Amino acid sequence: MSRTPDAAPASGGLVFNDGAAYELMMGRWSAQVAQPFLDWLALPHGLDWLDAGCGNGAFTESLVLHGRPASVVGIDPSAAQLAFARQRPATAAVRFLQGDAQALPLDDDSVDAAVMALVLFFLPDPARGVREMARVVRPGGTVAAYHWDLAGGGFPLQPILDAVQAEGHATQQPPSAWAAALPASEDLWRQAGLVAVHSRRFEVSRRFDSFDDYWRSAQASPRLRDLFATLPPADLQRVSEGARRQAGIAGDGPIVLKATANAVQGRKP
Repeated sequence: MSRTPDAAPASGGLVFNDGAAYELMMGRWSAQVAQPFLDWLALPHGLDWLDAGCGNGAFTESLVLHGRPASVVGIDPSAAQLAFARQRPATAAVRFLQGDAQALPLDDDSVDAAVMALVLFFLPDPARGVREMARVVRPGGTVAAYHWDLAGGGFPLQPILDAVQAEGHATQQPPSAWAAALPASEDLWRQAGLVAVHSRRFEVSRRFDSFDDYWRSAQASPRLRDLFATLPPADLQRVSEGARRQAGIAGDGPIVLKATANAVQGRKP
């Protein structure tokens, strides 16, 4: 069975529509997780892969460079993100399709491995997304994902979010933040009929030239950008100063910040 995407795919979750901004904010963080994640999967070269919710191609590029696949299909609801992904030099042979991770436009049993990178908690129905990956994977194939450890404070922009909250402001939350916890992820994989399910955490770090460099990267986040546009300058300055304190940053020189991702994988019987 195959699925055909609607003319305007709508996952119901947050859709990013600026590939360059996403790269600055989150794509470079995702790339820090991608290689250790692929090493952990330890899958052979020459497989057919799906990158579900591929966004601007940050993980897709790492997969092509380090996983040596036979083929890759990248699917995302945002035409703008896909346009950015197609411009990456390493993704010239990738087949990018506009579509919904909860209704994949692929035949049953059509790939060897399906992956979601930083996507699961954005889906209104994560269970459906996992079932869709399981549907398109061939028997014996792998279904896997990584996502930020939101409950454990592992999100890369957590110092800023903590400062926002401390100042009494609110930001839009991912619709399914609960799914990012390891026990919840493992349950979703088992409920989809996958076996040999196991998980692990990855701690990664990223260097910024200064706190201001980090702060600028956060402006690309729709959840923060929309809030910051409504704040008076004095309020925004307090949030910035609070984020410095939350991150333990005192000076103006280069900084290294850490984030934690939860990963899960399972096999289709």
